[in-house]
Amino acid sequence: MSTLAVATIKSNSSVAPVFQNTSGTEMGTLCRAWVNFNGSSTVAIRDSFNISSITDVGTGTYQANFSTAFSDADYAAVISGGNTANSSSPRGFETVRHYQTSSVKMDFRGEDGNESDPTATCLIVMR
Repeated sequence: MSTLAVATIKSNSSVAPVFQNTSGTEMGTLCRAWVNFNGSSTVAIRDSFNISSITDVGTGTYQANFSTAFSDADYAAVISGGNTANSSSPRGFETVRHYQTSSVKMDFRGEDGNESDPTATCLIVMR
C-alpha cells in the first residue's frame, strides 16, 4: 500500500477528480458543494464550499445558490436541520426539491408538520 501526501490535487479538466481502483473502476468523487448556515432570523452562512449565497424563500424554505453551476441537475443533495438552542428539539421533516444547475431548494418542517426555520441547517451535494 502507498500513501499519497500532497497539498493540492488538480483535475486536468473542468470536472472534479475521480477516484478509481487499480482496474480503473470509479470508486467515488469529491463533494461538489456544501453549506452550514443559520436558517433562523437573518440567514447567515457559517461556512461553505461552492455556495455563493442562501436565499430565504419563506418560513422553512431556502434556496442554495451554487458559485459554479453544474452541467446538469442530476446530482444528489442531502439536508439536515435542527435547533442548536434546544438539543432535545424533536426531529422534523426535510425535503430537497427544485434541482437546478445553479441552485437547489430545501424545505424544513417540524414534527408537527408546520414550516420551521432551523438554526443548524446543512446541505451536502455530491455529483
